[in-house]
Amino acid sequence: MSARAVRPRRTFLALIGLGILNHTVLTGGRVTVALYALSQGASPLVVGTLMALYAFLPMLLAVWAGRLSDRIGVRAPMLAGSCGIVAGAVIPCFLPGIVPLYVATSVIGVSFVLFQLSMQNATGAFGPPVERAKNFSLLALGYSISLFCGPLIAGLLIDHASFGTAFAVLALLPLIPIVVFWRGMLELPDTQRTHVPAAGGGLVELLSDPRLRRVFIINGLLSMAWDLHSFFVPIYGARIGLSASRIGIILASFAAATFTVRLVMPRIARRLSEFEVLTIALFVAAAAYSLFPFVEQVGTLMLLSFTLGLALGSGQPMVMSLLYSMAPAGRMGEAAGVRMTIVNASTFVMPLVFGGLGSTFGLGPVFWTVGAALGGAGWLARKR
Repeated sequence: MSARAVRPRRTFLALIGLGILNHTVLTGGRVTVALYALSQGASPLVVGTLMALYAFLPMLLAVWAGRLSDRIGVRAPMLAGSCGIVAGAVIPCFLPGIVPLYVATSVIGVSFVLFQLSMQNATGAFGPPVERAKNFSLLALGYSISLFCGPLIAGLLIDHASFGTAFAVLALLPLIPIVVFWRGMLELPDTQRTHVPAAGGGLVELLSDPRLRRVFIINGLLSMAWDLHSFFVPIYGARIGLSASRIGIILASFAAATFTVRLVMPRIARRLSEFEVLTIALFVAAAAYSLFPFVEQVGTLMLLSFTLGLALGSGQPMVMSLLYSMAPAGRMGEAAGVRMTIVNASTFVMPLVFGGLGSTFGLGPVFWTVGAALGGAGWLARKR
């Protein structure tokens, strides 16, 4: 391999490392916010509202953020997103209570989506199209590391220090990406374009493509299952008397599974099509969700979370590869923004809905409802 080929690969791997740091703040922050709110006597509905705020502004601004990375490049949005993540993480350090958490979750959510969409746009632009699935698998693999580290770090810091210490440590992590992007230390791919779609395009135009629409729907269901796991496991664990460290370990088991399955995704992709992988993922996730309410032992909960991680972790790289293969030329960031809008709409609505159901009927019906939805989607995907 030539030095010219090695340099972009090293740049891409370094970029993934920066993404891991920012994503650790998001994953660790979710656990810290949920457990802190519960320690203050918050109901599942309040916790659901806080988790939903991670997605509210991203739901409204994702298409704009994707177009921004298409038009001005990826460095400036990633720098701004990293700065916003720091700002959101430090708010609870200085302002105790539940009310500041509403601001913190909103700021972190919109800042991360600004960073994330530019990250995805850059990933699609690194290397030739034949390497796109591999690159997205590497990006997903990196996020599996942060998905493992975030809850584990947060749980340990909460148990052995304090909630304030957990927020402070998380706030330090994005400082490295800020320095790198501010000083222009990485040679990022050029994603700028001169074509601006006509008014009325964007979401409506891209959703009119039946292939893209199918990918968006499947991704929305998988993302709903992913987000509800991070939302309900802390609540469920607290209800059955588990410590923050044990809850963090259960969440880390999920992350370990996503890391494991993404290591072997290239081999899986050679044997199964993207839609076959997605169908299997939906059925397995449905089964795991249906069993959660019957389990209270930590070991069995870890096994269920690991199984769910295998299913959901295999889905995201396949979805992103399909999306970037089908997106119109020069509109990769915008298509990712439409996807993110749909994902965050689900992320915003579902914690509110299921948080209310959990407060009224208990957590069992919530798990079973999600399992039924995923099973139905798996049946339809298999039939089609």
